[in-house]
Amino acid sequence: MKKLALYMLGAAVVLSGCNDILDSDPYDQFTKPIYFTSETNVELFANYFYSEFSGYGNSGSYGNYYFNNLNDDQGTTGLASWTFTAVPATAAAWSTPYTEIRRANTLIEALPDIESMSDAKKAHWMGVARLYRGWQHFKLVRSYGDCYYVDKALDSSDEDVLYGARQNRNLVMDRVLEDLNYAVANISENGSSRTAINVYVAQAMKAQVCLFEGTYSKYVLGDSSRAASYLNEAKSACDAIMNSGQFQLNGSYHANFNSLDLAGNKEMILYKKYLYGTLAHSTIDYTCGSTQVNGMSKAAFDSYLFIDGLPKATTSCDTSEEGVLVNIDDNAGFGPQDHIDISEVLANRDPRLSDQIDHILMFPGNGYARFGGAQSTSGTGYGVLLFDTNLISTTNRQSISGNDTDAPIFWLAEILLDYAEIQAELGAISQTDLDKTINLLRDRAGMPHLTMTPEPDPANNMGVSDLIWEIRRERRVEMMYAQNDRYYSLQRWNQLDKLDTAKYPDQARGAYVGNFVGTDLLDQITVDADGYINCSNGNTRTYDSKYMLFPIPSGQRDLNSQLNQNPGW
Repeated sequence: MKKLALYMLGAAVVLSGCNDILDSDPYDQFTKPIYFTSETNVELFANYFYSEFSGYGNSGSYGNYYFNNLNDDQGTTGLASWTFTAVPATAAAWSTPYTEIRRANTLIEALPDIESMSDAKKAHWMGVARLYRGWQHFKLVRSYGDCYYVDKALDSSDEDVLYGARQNRNLVMDRVLEDLNYAVANISENGSSRTAINVYVAQAMKAQVCLFEGTYSKYVLGDSSRAASYLNEAKSACDAIMNSGQFQLNGSYHANFNSLDLAGNKEMILYKKYLYGTLAHSTIDYTCGSTQVNGMSKAAFDSYLFIDGLPKATTSCDTSEEGVLVNIDDNAGFGPQDHIDISEVLANRDPRLSDQIDHILMFPGNGYARFGGAQSTSGTGYGVLLFDTNLISTTNRQSISGNDTDAPIFWLAEILLDYAEIQAELGAISQTDLDKTINLLRDRAGMPHLTMTPEPDPANNMGVSDLIWEIRRERRVEMMYAQNDRYYSLQRWNQLDKLDTAKYPDQARGAYVGNFVGTDLLDQITVDADGYINCSNGNTRTYDSKYMLFPIPSGQRDLNSQLNQNPGW
């Protein structure tokens, strides 16, 4: 019955946009005096906040790994286009955060009147609600820039918001920071849990938000003072996690992403628990089934250093990308077949690359079954290995309701990456900082340490120092396919132009197969003049500065004449 009440309440406060809430009064009359009577009901209500963290998704639905392919890390046949290329009438990116902001504000307004709860309990749940409210506003700013900061459950009398002009993004983000700081100061429960919101989760969210705002302020807004302020806020959040003694790197990078149980993994700050028959996902199925996968791009492949710690331009290792022909039976019912094996190529690279992709290339006309079952193909030839595990049966691996590996949401590696970047951007980084962040990650991978004076990489095309370039490279490698991190990083660095395929064609290329040109292996793919799989299908993705922000939906502007459009749209 409690679950039923929660779902009823959730339905009562759902809205489809900031102007679609004018029928809310009867629901407020229901929720506040009748529903919010105890901490149990508060907790049930707040449990909905966890739906924000999609992890690997739910059965048949996409999660926040692998499926975010608008970046230069993944190649798709025909290329992923920009999220919006024309102004839409409606957009979930605009409406859904306001739905969730209302949900948070409903709880915030109810808490003071719950007589059965202590002040400490109220402060804790107020912190959880304000954390969630701040996060939703951050998503709006990241997508749209100027927006409304809403600190109450709106009704029809709030015309200044419902029909007012957007607020400056900086003012909104300053209010977000107030919410985050309240959360980290007041959330007091579940300190040892890794599946519940606690103060460490709040600090991880603060670190992510403030790193974004600090670097966005520096590279996009050109405001060095604001950048320093937010970067220092991010640093304080990272310090709180790194100095807590609660977390340490897991021994295996790969095991963070393909484990059936992350409960004993001390790297996790928050993870999403899956259990076969109760809650499952389909990420493994989508990356090893018969549907063509979005494979790693050549641009991403080339970002992995060689085992001597140097990039392709300066390494002394063998840089050949030529695979060798092997005849194997992949137990998919096709009998022995010729395949291209790149094991020797991978042996010369950062071992995290071998955790990411298969050593057998798979492409249309030459599919490969990693474990039997269906033969998989990839738009770039590189298979997606990271999420797969042989601890799940063949049948369940290729089922949209049979994948039950746990999904990381926030984990220590990201915090270490944040800290190194923050210190570098503040001009305060030292070798000690590198040794307690980037070099811990490299130790786990078995790679040479990063020093304060890395050898220049001719591929550095971001206009930053050699050290910041290498720190950004490390982020790309560690966070490959994770949480859409690459897209948002390019956005906050003012580098979204790197997604222009005409200027940066390696994101539309895949594996090298040039030594097999002329053989029937390649009959169904396009190979460019340099011998790389071309997955563009003749399409291009052109950058325009307007893509830094999404367009305001036209339906919202029809409702509110004060709602101005973003530049270029």
